[in-house]
Amino acid sequence: MSTSVSGLSVGRGLFYLIVAGTAWGTAGAAAALVFDASDMGPVSLSFWRCAGGFVLLFAVRVARSRRAAGAASGGGAGAPLRRRLPRIVATGVALAVFQTAYFAAVESTGLAVGTVVTMGAGPVLIALGARFTMGERLGLGGVVAVAGALAGLVVLVLGGGGASVRPVGVGWGLLSATAYATMTLLTRWWGRDGGADASDTTVWSFAVVSVCLLPLAAVEGLVPHTAEPARMGVYLLYIVVIPTAVAYALYFAGAAVIRSATVSVITLLEPLSAAVIAVVLLGEELTLSTVLGALLMLVAVTVAAQLEPV
Repeated sequence: MSTSVSGLSVGRGLFYLIVAGTAWGTAGAAAALVFDASDMGPVSLSFWRCAGGFVLLFAVRVARSRRAAGAASGGGAGAPLRRRLPRIVATGVALAVFQTAYFAAVESTGLAVGTVVTMGAGPVLIALGARFTMGERLGLGGVVAVAGALAGLVVLVLGGGGASVRPVGVGWGLLSATAYATMTLLTRWWGRDGGADASDTTVWSFAVVSVCLLPLAAVEGLVPHTAEPARMGVYLLYIVVIPTAVAYALYFAGAAVIRSATVSVITLLEPLSAAVIAVVLLGEELTLSTVLGALLMLVAVTVAAQLEPV
């Protein structure tokens, strides 16, 4: 099994991305439960998600540093602040724009169209960006994987019909996809020479996102009203831990060692896992489009994974 410059094997990087994509798919269901139990808005939820993720990851990082005092981690944490700061700020701003613009797309044109535009445009922009900035060739297998993933996404999300397309919402979706592509490409670029510490980037990027979202969340309402604070707290804690702190830590680590186009395909497991949750746990009807879309996306993920030199 080949190993990247950062010390993380490609096989483990693929596994990290699969877990991250699957975990992200649970966030929507958990968010729906939060909204059902309180009057919290989407931007406020995103703020608390990122702020909580920062606190948790920072505490873990401090504990690990104390256990391994003086140990270097890929040169990232020990690198001068002037080298780390641009990476942290760029990643954090891209993540903030990605999340906020996606919420705006969903609000403007609906969940189905917003998801398809954002997550559909992302792999295309990433593949083009990786080709022109890092010389990563997509190849026939890569084209098949990306095309299959996009086809599966469209069938899975839009297969039921009834979606309405609004230009403003599409614009927000494209902005979100551009920010996501930028974040993925920067992570891969800095990870090629092992110069970026994934845990350092993740922790401080969440701090940047929290600062960016705080004014918007304050306008929307930071403190939710709820008749079931314990129930809402459990749901919010889950969102902070699993699809945020754990998932993004795994994503940044995996994205640093895996080809960008492969990253974009594998992280499309998010809408797939969300669809599975909707059918299995929320009682939604299992349709032909759900099955066909899921199969197309699973085949695309398998093809993309086979392209990596494990």
